[in-house]
Formats: sequence, C-alpha cells, structure tokens
Amino acid sequence: MQGSLYVAISSQIALERRLTTLADNVANANTTGFRATEVKFNEVLADTGASNVSFVNQGQDFLKTSNGGLNATGNQLDFAIRGEAWFMIETPTGNMLTRDGRFSLTETGQLVNINGYPVLDPGEAPIQLDPGGPPPKVGRDGGLEQDGVRLGAVGLFQADLSQGFQRKAALGVVPTIPPEPLVDANSAGLLQGYLEESNVNPVSEMSHLIMLSRAFESASAMMKATEDIFKEAIQTLGSGR
Repeated sequence: MQGSLYVAISSQIALERRLTTLADNVANANTTGFRATEVKFNEVLADTGASNVSFVNQGQDFLKTSNGGLNATGNQLDFAIRGEAWFMIETPTGNMLTRDGRFSLTETGQLVNINGYPVLDPGEAPIQLDPGGPPPKVGRDGGLEQDGVRLGAVGLFQADLSQGFQRKAALGVVPTIPPEPLVDANSAGLLQGYLEESNVNPVSEMSHLIMLSRAFESASAMMKATEDIFKEAIQTLGSGR
C-alpha cells in the first residue's frame, strides 16, 4: 500500500516540474528566438522484496531544437540564425548564448543586443563597427562589411546542452560545458533583415497542460484511495477484529 502512495507522490512531483516548464513556454510564445523547454523523465525501479515498484525520476530539462518561424523586418541590424547555432552575448554575470538577433549600434559603434549587452565575435570579443558608416552587410558565415571592407564577424557558437544548462529568464542560456565557435559553416548560417520567432507551439502546449491536469487529478485520486485503505486498516486493527 505504501508503494502506491510513494508512486503517486513521485508522479505529482514530476507533473509539477513539467507544469512549470509548460507555463514558461506559453509565457514566451511570442519571445524572439526563444526555444521551448522539454523534460525527459525516466522510470526508476525500487526493489521492495516482494515486487518491484516503478517510480518517476526527477527528470532532465532539454531544449526543443526545431527552428522558429522567420519574421522579415527589413532592419539591417536584425539577424536570424538558421540551423543549430547561437549568438554569444557578454552580460554583467558572464557570457550567455541566445537566438535573439535584435541588435543595434551604440554611439561609439559597438554592436549590442536589445538589452545593451555587447555581441561577441568568434573570439569572444566585442564587435566594433563604424557608427558613421552605412548599415553593415552580413554574410551567411557572420562576416560584417561596411563600404565593402570586412570589419569583423558575428560569432556563431555550438553548445552541447545535453550536459546541462541554466536559463537566464527569457534572454538565453548558459551551458555547463563552454561553447565553441561554429566550425561547419554549412550546418548553420545568418540571415540579415529577419528575426527568428519562438519555436513554442501554443496550441500544443495548451493541450499538454490539459493532459497534465488530468494526470495530476488521477495521481491525487490514487493518493486518496491509498489513504482511505490505510484508515480502514487502522480502524480494523484498533477494534481488535
């Protein structure tokens, strides 16, 4: 009887975690470059002697890797990545990866993101352009040109997020293993004048929320049934029958 109670509790813990990620996904359905968070749960078997009891582990977060849709803006400083790569941004708490390509130039010519943080080149250095020159042209490989002169490149980075990562709100992610500059230029590239939309599917996420609610109710019903059995057993033993 205790086994069913523990199974229901582990199920509710897992469902709560998944509910948190779904709520975050729905909240960022319109966030530029946002990638949805998924959770992978594994079965854990506990040997109780008479039989094995199946539990759910704490789960592991991972990012949905499909590209979001493209939104043509016509802004020469809006960039979208097609393929599996990331921009790198320098923040006060360290470097961060993002797919949000809403960039601009400061008065001194530094390329920054929408929060004013420097955009980094492949060597992880801030990008400096001519603030008085024409809008830069960007190649697929991230190369930046003004008046036909190459002045630098927007860094494109690869990251193994399967080894763990930390969300920085909706801004981006910080991987556990340091990212590396993109080597295979054919696997990913930049588009100028476009922004990548969130890859969250709101309809799908809402459907998952409904399914989670029903699963949570089932787990609660299982816990209540187990508690009722315990109460009945205690009453029976207490009466001496």
